[in-house]
Amino acid sequence: MLLKLDLLEQIKAGQVDLVFRRWSRPSVKAGGALKTKLGVMAIGAIDDMDPADVTEADARRAGFKDVAAFRKWLDTMKPGHLFQRIEVSFPPESD
Repeated sequence: MLLKLDLLEQIKAGQVDLVFRRWSRPSVKAGGALKTKLGVMAIGAIDDMDPADVTEADARRAGFKDVAAFRKWLDTMKPGHLFQRIEVSFPPESD
C-alpha cells in the first residue's frame, strides 16, 4: 500500500487514522505493519465495505473535508472489486 508523504505526516501527527483502498487484492493485513518513509505504521482493523457507506465522520478521519471530497478522490482511483476501510497509526515514539 503506497501512501503519499503528506498523508503519512498527517497519520503520524494523529490527524488521520483511516485510509480507504479499492483494489483487486489487499496488500496489508489487520494487525500487521507497513514500513514507510516515516517509520513503521501499524495496520489496525480492516473492514470490507461499499464506498456508498462512507460517512462524513469516516471521510474526515481519512483527511477529507467531507464525503463529496472523498467521492471526488475515489473517482481518480483505479478500478477494483474490493473496497476496504483501514485503520492506521504510528506507535508512540519511545525515549
